[in-house]
Amino acid sequence: MIVLLRVFFLLVLASMLAVTSWASTEVALWRLPREVGTHPWFIATLFDAYWGFLTFWCWIAYKERTWPIRLAWLVGVLLLGNIAMAVYALIQLFRVPASASMETVLLRRNPA
Repeated sequence: MIVLLRVFFLLVLASMLAVTSWASTEVALWRLPREVGTHPWFIATLFDAYWGFLTFWCWIAYKERTWPIRLAWLVGVLLLGNIAMAVYALIQLFRVPASASMETVLLRRNPA
């Protein structure tokens, strides 16, 4: 299962980097058309994404033992979203052997 998750999060990271790079070459983020930025589904999608980011960060806050690290990851997740989340997941998944259980990955706290 660990190997499958490593592959999955590598795919998430690679695809997010690719689509973000492509989008940034097409149009600057701050040049979002007003019709898009004020569209109800755009706003709902942002709420959904950021609540998901904060939910994932709750796991990070549990895993990490110091507030400076927790806050650094919070900033990273809020600014980079799934890119930061995939990096964090990969760090956790590569800290354990491929034969480790999911409980080890999910529940073992990181050293201080």
